[in-house]
Amino acid sequence: MADWRLAVDIGGTFTDAVLLDAATGAVTVDKALTTPAAPLEGVQHAVGQLLSRAGVAPGEITAPIVHATTLITNALIENKTGRAALVTTTGFGDTLLIRDEHRYDMYDLQIEFPDPPISRELTFEIEERTAATGEVLMAPSAAGMTALTQELEAAQAESVAVCLLNSYVNPANERLLADDLRRELGVPVCASADISPQIREYPRMITAACNAATMPIIGPYLEELQKWLSAEGFGGSVLMMLSNGGVVSADDAAAAPIRLVESGPAAGALAARWFARRMGEDRLLAFDMGGTTAKATLVEDGEPALTTTFEVARRYRFKKGSGFPVSVPSVDLVEIGAGGGSLAHLDQFGLLKVGPESSGADPGPACYRQGGKQAAVTDADVVLGLLDPDAFLGGDMPLDAALALSAVEPLADGLGLSAIDTAAGMYEVVSQNMAAAARMHAVERGVDLRGVTVLAFGGAGPPHACRVAELLDSDRVVFPVHASVLSAFGTLVSPVRIDLARSMPVKLAEVAADDRDRLLDELRADGRRVLLSAGVPTTDIGFRYGIDARYAGQGNEITIWLGEGDAWTATNEEVAAAFEAEYRRIYGMTIDDVAIEAVTWRLSARADPAEVAAVYSGPPPAASAGSPQPASARTAVFGREQDAMDVPVYRRADLAIGTSFAGPALVEERETTSVIRPGWNVTIAEDASLVAVAGEK
Repeated sequence: MADWRLAVDIGGTFTDAVLLDAATGAVTVDKALTTPAAPLEGVQHAVGQLLSRAGVAPGEITAPIVHATTLITNALIENKTGRAALVTTTGFGDTLLIRDEHRYDMYDLQIEFPDPPISRELTFEIEERTAATGEVLMAPSAAGMTALTQELEAAQAESVAVCLLNSYVNPANERLLADDLRRELGVPVCASADISPQIREYPRMITAACNAATMPIIGPYLEELQKWLSAEGFGGSVLMMLSNGGVVSADDAAAAPIRLVESGPAAGALAARWFARRMGEDRLLAFDMGGTTAKATLVEDGEPALTTTFEVARRYRFKKGSGFPVSVPSVDLVEIGAGGGSLAHLDQFGLLKVGPESSGADPGPACYRQGGKQAAVTDADVVLGLLDPDAFLGGDMPLDAALALSAVEPLADGLGLSAIDTAAGMYEVVSQNMAAAARMHAVERGVDLRGVTVLAFGGAGPPHACRVAELLDSDRVVFPVHASVLSAFGTLVSPVRIDLARSMPVKLAEVAADDRDRLLDELRADGRRVLLSAGVPTTDIGFRYGIDARYAGQGNEITIWLGEGDAWTATNEEVAAAFEAEYRRIYGMTIDDVAIEAVTWRLSARADPAEVAAVYSGPPPAASAGSPQPASARTAVFGREQDAMDVPVYRRADLAIGTSFAGPALVEERETTSVIRPGWNVTIAEDASLVAVAGEK
C-alpha cells in the first residue's frame, strides 16, 4: 500500500514539488514558475501538475506536507514586510539605528547599512526597568500600557515586537506587555524573550524586529495554504522547514517566521547530508544553483555545519556586518546572487558583470517570453547550445532562442565581441563568482576544498557544476537523480527539530546546578511542546546540550556541544576540556590561568525521520557495461574563443547502471541538463546518479 509524502519548496524563480511513496521509495517531481505576488498560486500549479502526473488524489496524502520557502528572506531583502512596530524600554528607542557601532568597512566614509525593518517612527518606548540581575525595578504601569495601546492603534501597526532591557534574564515585564498588546490590539505580537532570549541588546532587538516585520507575511499565507489543502481534501497537516535543518508545525513557524529565513537552502543541505551518508562520503560540497541564487554548504562527518547567528539582507554580499545579524540557528552556508535568472551588465569600466540582480520568475530571462529584455545566465546557456529550448521542462515551457540571442547582442556590441563569446564570458563569470564565494566561505572556516566531491543540484546547478569544480580544484562531481528539485526532497529527509538558547552568564566554577537544571528544564519543556505539536511521539524526542563559552573578559564566544539525553551530565572538567580543544582548533592556543565563562546555554530537541530509500522515477534500464547510445547530437560551445563542437546528447532515463561515457556530453532530463565538459568521464552509479570524474585536460 502506498504511503505518499508531499514536499513543496518556493524558490525565487520556480516552485518545486516532490511526491514520495515511502513504502517503495518511488519519487515523482514537478515544478512551476513562482508567483511572487501570490505565492499560493505557484504552489497550487506545481502541486496540481504533480498529482495529475502521478495519478494520486489529494485525499491519498495523509502524512504531513513539508514546506520550504524563500518568502521570509525575500521580504527582508526587498523590504516588502508588514507594517510592524517596536516597543522598548525608555531611552533605548534608537538601538536599531545605532546598531552595535561596528563599521564593516573602516575606511568607507559613505558607509551604508540596510534600513531597519521597523522605522524610528514606529518605535515606541515605555517606562519600565529590569536589572541585569533579573530583579524587576519597575513594572509597566496600567496607564503607560493604555497610552501605548492607543499610540499603536493610531500608528495602524499590523504586528508588534516587544524588546525590553535585560528581558533575557527575566522576561516578566516583556511578557506582561506582550500579553496586554495581544489582547487589546488583536494583531500578532512577539516578545524577544520568546524569539531570542540571549545577551546583547542589538542582536536580540533586530531578531525580534525582523520576526515581527515578517509575521504579517507568513501568517496569512499559511492560513490561506491550509484552507486550500483542507478544501482540496489533503489529509496531512503542514510542517515548515527551518533554517537549522529541522521542521516544525505551521503554527510554530507563524509565531517565529525569522527561523525560516534560510528555509530553502537548509533543505538542500539536508538533502546533501542524506546523499553523503548514502554514498559513504565524509566530506561533500553541496552546490545548489537555482533561478535566483547559488548556495554552497560543506558537509563534514556526515553533517552540515550549523551557525548560531545568521546575517540577512546584507548591503554588500561579501562584507560581514553590512546586514541584520539575527540570532537564529542556521545551516552554515554561503549564498550569492548567481542563478539562472542572474542578469548580466557592463560596469562603469566596461567590464562584464553577472548578478546579483535577478530577473526572478517575472519577467524571467528573455528566453522565457515574458517580457524580459536583459540577458540572464539562462539566455547565455541557450546561446551556447547547452540547453535545448524545445526540451525545457520536458517541452512544457519552451524557450525562445532568438530572444536569448537578441538579449546577449547588446552586451556583445559593448564588449566588441561576438554573441557566442559574450555568452561564454557570462558562463565563465558566473562560474568564477560561485567558486570564489565557496572558496571564501571555506577559508573563513579554515577548510581546504581541493579534492572535495561536489554534489550538483538546483535547476541551474548541473549545467555549471563541472566548471565550478575545475575552479575549486575538485575532480569529482555527482549529479543525483531529480537534481533540480533536491531541496524539496531534502525536506522529506529532515528531522523534526528546534534549537533553543538562553543566556545565563556565569563562570564555569560558579555554576549552580539548580539554576542550570531549572533553565534546561524550561528549554526541554519548550522543545518538547514544539515537537509534540508537530506530531512527534514523546518517546521519539531526544535532547542535545551545548554552551557558548569564552575566557572571562573576552567579548566573543565559541559554541561547544556536550552530550545528549534527558538531563545534563557533563562535568566541569569535561566542559573545560571540550572548550579548550575547540579554542585550540580555532586559534591554535589556549589561555592558561584565565577562568572559563559559560554565557549562553543551548538545547537541540529533535526526532529523526523514518529512513527513506528514494529511487529512480520508474525502474532505470538494467545494469550493463560499455557506453550508452546518445539520443541525438547538437552543436555546443564550452568556452570563450573555443570552436563549436558536435556534442552527443543522452536522455537520462536511458542510461543504464554501470555504463560510462566521456565528455563533452549533455545529459537531459525534464527539469535540468547536466553539462559534462571536455576531459570529464561519467559512470552511472547504482542509484542512477551520474558520477563525473575529471581526466586529463
